[in-house]
Amino acid sequence: MAPAPRKPQDDRAQVKLVSITLVATMGGWLLVQMIGGEYGWPPKFIFLFDLMALAGFVFALITTYRIWRNRRG
Repeated sequence: MAPAPRKPQDDRAQVKLVSITLVATMGGWLLVQMIGGEYGWPPKFIFLFDLMALAGFVFALITTYRIWRNRRG
C-alpha cells in the first residue's frame, strides 16, 4: 500500500529545510575555502569540507525529490 500524501504544510516545512540547507552549505563551503586559502590549510583538510558540502547537497537533492514525488501523488 502506498503511503498517504502529505499535507501542504509538511511540504512547506520541507522546502524551508532544503532552502536553509542549500544556503548554509554553500555559504559555509565558500567561507572555509576563503579561510583555508588565506591561512594555507593543507588540501586534505579542505577536501574534508568539500565532502561535507557534497553531503549537504545530496541531502537537499534527496529531500527535493521526496517533495516532488509527494506532490505528484
